[in-house]
Amino acid sequence: MTRKQHFYIILILGALCTVSPFSIDMYLPGFPAIAQDLNTTISQVQLSLTAYLIGISAGQLLYGPLLDRYGRKRPLYAGMLLYILASIGCAFTNSVDALIAMRFLQAIGGCAGMVAAQAYVRDLFPVKETAKVFSTLTLVIAVSPMVAPTVGGYVTAAFGWHAVFVILALITALILLGIYFVLPQGKPADPSMSLKPKAVLSNFWLVLRNPQFLVYSLVGGIAAAAPFAYIAGSPDVFMNIYKVSEQQYGWIFAILSVALIGSPQLNHLFLRRYTSEQIIKAGLLYQTVVGAFLVYGVYADWYSITGLLILLFLFLSGQGLTSPNSSALSLAPFARHAGSAAALMGSLRMGVGAMVSAAVSLLHNGTALPMVLVMGLCTVTGLAILFIGGNVIKRRLDKAIEEEVAPEPSL
Repeated sequence: MTRKQHFYIILILGALCTVSPFSIDMYLPGFPAIAQDLNTTISQVQLSLTAYLIGISAGQLLYGPLLDRYGRKRPLYAGMLLYILASIGCAFTNSVDALIAMRFLQAIGGCAGMVAAQAYVRDLFPVKETAKVFSTLTLVIAVSPMVAPTVGGYVTAAFGWHAVFVILALITALILLGIYFVLPQGKPADPSMSLKPKAVLSNFWLVLRNPQFLVYSLVGGIAAAAPFAYIAGSPDVFMNIYKVSEQQYGWIFAILSVALIGSPQLNHLFLRRYTSEQIIKAGLLYQTVVGAFLVYGVYADWYSITGLLILLFLFLSGQGLTSPNSSALSLAPFARHAGSAAALMGSLRMGVGAMVSAAVSLLHNGTALPMVLVMGLCTVTGLAILFIGGNVIKRRLDKAIEEEVAPEPSL
């Protein structure tokens, strides 16, 4: 492809990846207004966020087989149209129950973009380039949480919370036009791929049986869940323990997001000299060391808010070295089943992220220890899986090579 085509394809794939982050974060500033307008409580409105997360996790498993069976574009069109209709439904709903239902449908539609974008990367780019492409997409996703709440706050203040969902629908309609006019077809439809439950489960099992997918999807899913622990715990840590204002917390969130944004760019540079396997191992070792200082320092009450921010920034700076490389290595073995593999990988990450967020809440003790402890455990667990699983993959490859070069038995 030409440089211009490359740019537009990355732009559209990045836009697809932002649909769900914007849908999660952009309406958060409107929670009080939504509760007031719908005559309910903020806790009830929060269930609409829970419904969206459930929809993302379940929807990704749905789109994997559809993308493999019908090609990339037809399921993507269906998902984007469902998202637009559900967004309009959210904008004009008159009850919290209806909002919850519309948000679930919105997630089912929106997550088509997440799965399709990853499958497209496997379709359109050589295996050696996929880690670089995933780094770019990771950068786009990392920027979204910085932008979405700010934009949502201004829109809600100026036009009301309904306008947030109208804007989401309009943005997605523009993305849909880009998909139609610019994005290539990708992998063609495969009529031999059955959508019967037994066949779908069989395809998922085929993907899960691949040692490389299993190892790197688990490493990526668990190690990359550390930011979920940070997101879940940081409001309580900074606003309740360190007593910063909401505005100050917004700046803290933005500053720490720079670590998530900058690290994928480092990954681009490292990939010129090192393999994805080497970068993941080095990144997890780095985060493990920083995480140890973070956990013990919080336990021993060493850090002021400045010290905690510095350690968190250093820890999160390693995050962009794990996620894109693990994604590339997870999908590398698949061509025919790339959609199913992308769906399983995405669903696993959202599932682990939900469990990590719940763990931070369950361990709440009025200190920053639960947040940093769960972050550190994510990294250590990911590193352990990498070492153990890496040995399994190596043994499988060595065995395959031996079988290929073994002399045929004489008659």
